Amino acid sequence: MNSQSKSGPLDGVRVLELATVVAAPGTGKYLADFGADVIKIEAPTGDPTRRMGWIGPSEIDSYFWKLINRNKRCISLDLKTPEGKAAFWALLDDANVLIENMRPGKLEALGFGPDKLLRRNPGIVILRVSGFGQEGPYAQHPGFATIAEALSGLASLLGEPEGPPLLPPIALTDEVTALVGAFATLAALRHAEKTGEGQVVDVSLLESIFQIMGPLVSAFAHMGYIQPRLGSGIPYTVPRGTYQCADGKWVAISSSADSVAARVLDLVGLTGDHRFIDFQARSANREALEEIVRAWVKERASEEVIRAFRRADAAIAPLYDMSDIFRDDHFRDRHMITEVDGVAMQNVVARLSKTPGAVRHPGRPFNADQKQILAQLRERVSEKDDEPS
Repeated sequence: MNSQSKSGPLDGVRVLELATVVAAPGTGKYLADFGADVIKIEAPTGDPTRRMGWIGPSEIDSYFWKLINRNKRCISLDLKTPEGKAAFWALLDDANVLIENMRPGKLEALGFGPDKLLRRNPGIVILRVSGFGQEGPYAQHPGFATIAEALSGLASLLGEPEGPPLLPPIALTDEVTALVGAFATLAALRHAEKTGEGQVVDVSLLESIFQIMGPLVSAFAHMGYIQPRLGSGIPYTVPRGTYQCADGKWVAISSSADSVAARVLDLVGLTGDHRFIDFQARSANREALEEIVRAWVKERASEEVIRAFRRADAAIAPLYDMSDIFRDDHFRDRHMITEVDGVAMQNVVARLSKTPGAVRHPGRPFNADQKQILAQLRERVSEKDDEPS
C-alpha cells in the first residue's frame, strides 16, 4: 500500500542536495518524505549510487538509488563552469537548506564557502556531512562508514569471543548519520524560523555512530572497563542473544527488564535461584545462565519455544530473512513496505497522525527535472525584474 498525502509538515521547505552515496542523501530522503522540496544536484557524471548494488532487470539505476533519492527532483549542474555556478546561486536564493558531503574544504574551493552562502542567503541551514568533521586531525582523511565503525569502538565489539572483530553487513553508520542529519537540520531550521539566522551544521559519520556506544564511554572513564566480544550477548542483559532450536531454526531472546528476566527464569526452571536474582547477579553468572537457556531451547522445536515464551509474556522473536519479512502479517498490516512505480521499498519511517509523510516516487532518472527547475528559475528572475524599484 502506498500512503499518499497532498501536503506534509515540511511543505514550503526547499532543500538543495549536493551530496552522494548514502548518509547525506539519506537526510534529504527523510526531509523529502515529509514534504520538503529536495532538489538533488548531480555532477555531469551522475551520483555513483545509481550504479551501486542491485540493479533490476531492464533498469538503469540501482535499488539503492531509487530508495535513498525517492521524492526528490533531479538536476545536473557542472559547478566548475560559470553557467553551473550561476544556476546554483539562483537556486540558493530560495533555499532553506543546503546538504553537502564533500571533503572538508572542497565546497570552499568551488567558491561556495559557508560565509559566502550565508551572506547571499542569511537564513539558510548548511548541513555538512563528512567522515570525521570539518576540523580535527582526521578531517582530511578519506571517510567511509567502515572506517567510522572501526574508530568508534563498534567493530571491536562485533563477533564471537574467540573470533575476529567484524563489521556490520549493512550501511549501518550511513543510515544512523542520515537520521542524525535530519534531526540536526530540523533543529537548525527551528532556530532560523524564530530568528532568521541560518547556520552551519557539522555532522560526521564517526560522531554519529560513536553516540550509540551508550555508557561504555563512562564505564571506561571511571572504571577502566573495556567490553569484550560477546557474540550476540551484551554485558548487562542476561540471557540475551540468538539460540538454536531442535528443528535447526533460530530465535532471539532478550530480558532487558527484571520482570521479563524473572519470567524467563520461571520458564526454564530457575525460579528463586539466587545466582540470577538481579542484573548484576545474572551478569556475574553469565556463562551458567546462558548454558541453561541454550540447552532448554535446543531441546524444543522453534514453534514450541516461541509459544512458551509468548504464553509467559517474555520477549522472543524468530530470526527473519527478507523472505520471512515479506510473509509476515505485522509488516503487511503496518504497511512497512510500500510499492511505488513498481519498486518495493521501506515506507516512511515515522507516523504523524495529522501530517503524515508519503513515498510519492522512487529516485528519478538522471537530470529528469532540469527543464522544470530551470524554467522555474527563469520565471522567478523575470518576476524580480518586473518588481517596481
